[in-house]
Amino acid sequence: MDKRLIAERFARARGTYTREAKVQLQVAEKMLRLVEQHRNRRPLQQVVEFGCGTGLYSHLLVERLGPAPLLLNDLCPEMEELVGSLPARFVAGDAEALPLPAGTDLITSCSTLQWFVSPARFFSRCHEALAEGGVLAVSTFGPDNLREIRALTGNGLTYPTLSELTRMLREAGLQVLHAEEEEATLTFASPLEVLRHLQRTGATGTGNHIWTRGKLQQFEASYRQRFALAEGVSLTYHPIYLLAQKENNYQI
Repeated sequence: MDKRLIAERFARARGTYTREAKVQLQVAEKMLRLVEQHRNRRPLQQVVEFGCGTGLYSHLLVERLGPAPLLLNDLCPEMEELVGSLPARFVAGDAEALPLPAGTDLITSCSTLQWFVSPARFFSRCHEALAEGGVLAVSTFGPDNLREIRALTGNGLTYPTLSELTRMLREAGLQVLHAEEEEATLTFASPLEVLRHLQRTGATGTGNHIWTRGKLQQFEASYRQRFALAEGVSLTYHPIYLLAQKENNYQI
């Protein structure tokens, strides 16, 4: 996992991400609904969102959870300019290495965990940082994510399955409150539009694929042959939602 390349690609896409990330917005909205289902109304003393990006999920947190000390983190320092208007503190850096505030009530994130080298180690760190009854609420993506791209190029992330992720949570000492997966399919007019979509969301941080004219033509032909729809071609997303609690005395 080349964190430098990941940061570079997402920083470059920060001006186009919000309007292009349709699935990620749906995931963020659902994540908030799940958080609200698993909380009571006691005031939140500390909330941490890692991988905040352009603030798509951050704005929902502020709107729906009310005034609470909010720490926003992202790998890209450039994202601070996009979330600077929110009532929050921003810290740039790799969430897998940054210290998490002790006594945190809610650690949450959308569409970020798939970029981590060791989710299991991070879950253990979350368990240490969470207050008693605190909740870890994250969405990530599963093995069928962007399966069309992987099938044709061989490039892509290694995604843990839902069962593997829930096992990691339990081994970290967290009680799983909710675990769910689903699929979302986007339709594009052409394979070239698929590539543009991925570039505009920054989700190209897994390598430096060089597109010659011949490779691009072959990619487009194969994509149309294997993944054609009546309206164009498909691109599959595989969201996973996880909520887990430190101990079970009460919920947030």
